[in-house]
Amino acid sequence: MNKDRKKIQPTDSELEILNILWDSGPSTVRAINDQLNIRREVGYTTTLKIMQIMHEKGMLTREQDGRTHIYTPVLNEKEIQGKLIDRLLETAFGGSASKMIMQALGNHNSSAEELAEIKKLIKRLEDQEK
Repeated sequence: MNKDRKKIQPTDSELEILNILWDSGPSTVRAINDQLNIRREVGYTTTLKIMQIMHEKGMLTREQDGRTHIYTPVLNEKEIQGKLIDRLLETAFGGSASKMIMQALGNHNSSAEELAEIKKLIKRLEDQEK
């Protein structure tokens, strides 16, 4: 990763588009806009403009297929999630991972599957400390 990509911090709208691209793979503006409109009404030109800006910032690559552009995320999902978690941890929880986890679990109805995954992670972390 080059130094410029390390500094990229997606806005909420950009992150919403990135999440769709991470889930769906390379997509057109129309496909992204259709996905956004499932959640809330977003105009096509708004989605187009945001994606053009994201391309200019180096967040997306763009390939032309006839008159259509296909956008692909350059940013790695886990890397961006890690940066967002780090920022949230520092700014909202004073660096305390336990405070953040307790707040998240207290505000969210976790499924049995999610709780089982959390337990596995805790066990793995405990085993690493031994």
